[in-house]
Amino acid sequence: MPQSHLNLLATGRPRADGLLPATWHLPTWRRSLLRLAVPDERPHERHPLETTEDSPPMSDREPASEESRGTDSSTGTETTAVPDWDDEYVDRVSDRLLHNYDLEKDRAVDGERFTLYGQMDLASQKHFLHPSISIAEHESTEHLFVDRVDSVDDRLLDRYVDLGHRLADDWIEPDEEHYSTEFTFVAVAPSIPDDVRSHVAGFSDRTLLKYGYNGHYEINLAVVAPEPEDLVASENADIATAFRLWEEIERKEVGLLGLIARRLQL
Repeated sequence: MPQSHLNLLATGRPRADGLLPATWHLPTWRRSLLRLAVPDERPHERHPLETTEDSPPMSDREPASEESRGTDSSTGTETTAVPDWDDEYVDRVSDRLLHNYDLEKDRAVDGERFTLYGQMDLASQKHFLHPSISIAEHESTEHLFVDRVDSVDDRLLDRYVDLGHRLADDWIEPDEEHYSTEFTFVAVAPSIPDDVRSHVAGFSDRTLLKYGYNGHYEINLAVVAPEPEDLVASENADIATAFRLWEEIERKEVGLLGLIARRLQL
């Protein structure tokens, strides 16, 4: 019987603190292993995401400045400093994201500009008898867009959804190795109107590619009001946990049966 093999070989160098870089190999049940860090001190540097032929267009990205580049004294490799945001709330959220996402500040995408952009790439591999015998490999990508706004309404949410579909057409290369791509849009606003709350809570948008043979993509929405400590998110916007700064992140221990179920999942 094929068995799942958890490959913790990251594309970047291993981290001394045991946390994984933004690109790492993980089976499709990766959501339960996503580690949102709450560090006592903000790390100042990390390795950037390696660019591949499958990466989305980079034309809208601002190049890293000379001040943001540095060299790791232990390895001699070049590192990129984690951005700092003048927005205190967004800056604190980035502290929870930086160990799993590559983060960018003021990212322009298809005519829209976002306060924070994050990307995480995952690979799921199935092996038969030995790790060297691979029988399946699937790729998953999550794109996170955070927008600080003065107010939020249904028209803004519809703009996010339309943008997500356009980016899916431009960024996704559908093939049998593509498992999923998620586009999550988070609006940071002073308050959450009742109609917006209802819209977001009931929102769901998943599109199968070639009847699911080439995977799927999904658009998620969330709206957060930091001052009243209020947040609403669509059902599959798991990243919303990172935006509840007023709550501690729960770390659930997985029992033996859960681990066995994960090992046998295809």
